[in-house]
Amino acid sequence: MPYTPAVAAPSPVPASRRSARDLRVGETGTICCLEDPVMALKLLDMGCVPGVTVRLSGRAPFGDPLMLVLGDEEYTLSLRGSEAATILLKD
Repeated sequence: MPYTPAVAAPSPVPASRRSARDLRVGETGTICCLEDPVMALKLLDMGCVPGVTVRLSGRAPFGDPLMLVLGDEEYTLSLRGSEAATILLKD
């Protein structure tokens, strides 16, 4: 049986849900789920697993890409804003 990642339903995300793109520099959050099923496989391979803490460590001058630190300062990942928007955070 193939592995199915924890992906949010394709319905519109409520305004109260935050994504990694919504973080401010230095702010942290915990990954809840991944919204886009196609992007989810790529993000899971890069370490964006539900339950992992993510911190926004920087943004490019025009806001894109974002630099995220995953876990306990072990892994830094640069993503487009549109990709970071698919990483939903716990409330």
